[in-house]
Amino acid sequence: MDVAVGVLIDGDGRFLLTSRPAGKVYAGYWEFPGGKVEHGESIEAALRRELHEELGITIGAAQPWQIELMDYPHARVRLHFCKVLAWQGEFEMREGQVMAWQTLPVSVQPVLPGTVPVLAWFAAERGFIGATHVPIPAEPGR
Repeated sequence: MDVAVGVLIDGDGRFLLTSRPAGKVYAGYWEFPGGKVEHGESIEAALRRELHEELGITIGAAQPWQIELMDYPHARVRLHFCKVLAWQGEFEMREGQVMAWQTLPVSVQPVLPGTVPVLAWFAAERGFIGATHVPIPAEPGR
């Protein structure tokens, strides 16, 4: 399954994380927002649609950044991370989720396993040394 993921970065270099809403797998975990790519849809089109549906915003250009393959108990997903530096509209948490602008190390927890590599990429880009998040006990290799 392909998933388009938005890494929204504001003018201060902070990035947006949202919580997974109740009723979804990994409810309460923090992640970068996005969603499934529908048949025939491009990554950018899926991201544009998902962020409007979930957050009520209209994004500008989505810059492809990284791709990560994750094996979750419920599915194997290919995460297409795109940086988004511009958007319009007021944020509305349309699925009952919570949002938080973050820097490294992130203060929200628990962090979704698919989010952990992104935090490492940010650390490498920004010259950040140290833990990027508080690991959860079941997180392998931590």
